[in-house]
Amino acid sequence: QVQLVESGGGLVQAGGSLRLSCAASGRTFSIKSIGWYRQAPGKQRELVATIITGGSTNYADSVQGRFTMSTDNAKNTVYLQMNSLKPEDTAVYYCNAEVSSVLRYWGQGTHVTVSS
Repeated sequence: QVQLVESGGGLVQAGGSLRLSCAASGRTFSIKSIGWYRQAPGKQRELVATIITGGSTNYADSVQGRFTMSTDNAKNTVYLQMNSLKPEDTAVYYCNAEVSSVLRYWGQGTHVTVSS
């Protein structure tokens, strides 16, 4: 199993920045890709950014140029640096680790609120 713990959410004004962290533990060697998703109230969960192990990083069009995902392999931690935040970025942000096409792990989520 893989355990994921997110942190770093909070309340920020529009135009501000936050950095989310996701600490992974357990069978981290089995992770094929890891990413961030978000779910706003009344909306479906959507992909924000994802890194394929040993590969590239992909971003949703809505966050391209504002959000940056990075990894610290020594700490088994991934980060999501969010700049120029907008009210529409308000959501619960989840960390996701994919082990196979049928096995994914999710963190508990961290709340991000952007005030206008």
